Amino acid sequence: MLTAPRIVAILAMPGVQLLDVSGPLDVFAEANRLSGQALYELRVVSEQPGPIRSSSGARLLADATLSEQSGAVDTLLVAGSPDAPQTPVSAATRQWLQVQCPRSRRFGSVCTGAFALAHAGLLDGKRVTTHWVGADRLAADFPLVQVDVDAIHVRDGKVRTAAGVTAGLDLALALVEEDHGQVLAKAVASQLVMFFKRPGGQLQFSRKGESVPAGRSVLQEIQRYISANPADDLSVQQLAQRAGLSPRHFARLFHDEVGETPAAWVEAARVASARTALESGKLAPKQVAALCGFSSVDILRRAFTRQVGVTPAEFRRRFV
Repeated sequence: MLTAPRIVAILAMPGVQLLDVSGPLDVFAEANRLSGQALYELRVVSEQPGPIRSSSGARLLADATLSEQSGAVDTLLVAGSPDAPQTPVSAATRQWLQVQCPRSRRFGSVCTGAFALAHAGLLDGKRVTTHWVGADRLAADFPLVQVDVDAIHVRDGKVRTAAGVTAGLDLALALVEEDHGQVLAKAVASQLVMFFKRPGGQLQFSRKGESVPAGRSVLQEIQRYISANPADDLSVQQLAQRAGLSPRHFARLFHDEVGETPAAWVEAARVASARTALESGKLAPKQVAALCGFSSVDILRRAFTRQVGVTPAEFRRRFV
């Protein structure tokens, strides 16, 4: 017996990234097509009447404005934008989300759309994810939100959140599986030429290891030296001597002003150097390890997996 379609509404605000909207919509639309049924009714919601100018300059026409979309929906998602972390969320949007999200069966965000939900107080106490670029700011601005920086998508109660941009497709596919089972979800993934379950997390795409030097000038000089000479002896004793400080004072000062221990910064810098070497596709793993200051391929593999979320071999297969 046919049932009423589930209403999926995506809120798109000015500056939205088009793929945050079109990606999930295509997944749900493909589920409709492959099933031969109207499983989902798809809507785009805007703050104001008229075209929504996206981050690429293309314009999107919504199906309804906030005031027009007053009825409850099954699934409510907020699309992100490159400027979302630093863009204020209007009072009208916050109020609409505070009313609509609790009424929906599930709600969430794609990419930096998580910031709008956080501003509305809807992510407090929840485990979520967002684009790796904005993850630290989301965690800092909203300390009650538990941010998983590596996850592709996260489910916590009614809340569903996805990492950056293309992860919106992964999230939508997971929602199709949740609603209609693995067989249909796998068929949708095959049709859209995408992973059914994407291997690894989003840190394999990030450049978080490429840190900008921080702290006072002597510490910044040490950080630049580390990045330029990853194969050198970069122990606390040697770095402290270069800075003209005692090892204990250097370690304490580095942690206080840079925000992590010297050892953690050195490992991140060495992994960043290893990423660059691996992307060149010219060096063997043993050569990469030696060039980047790792005493063995096994130590490189463990550090790389810890920082990036995949092994060096997996990284090279995907990105070279």
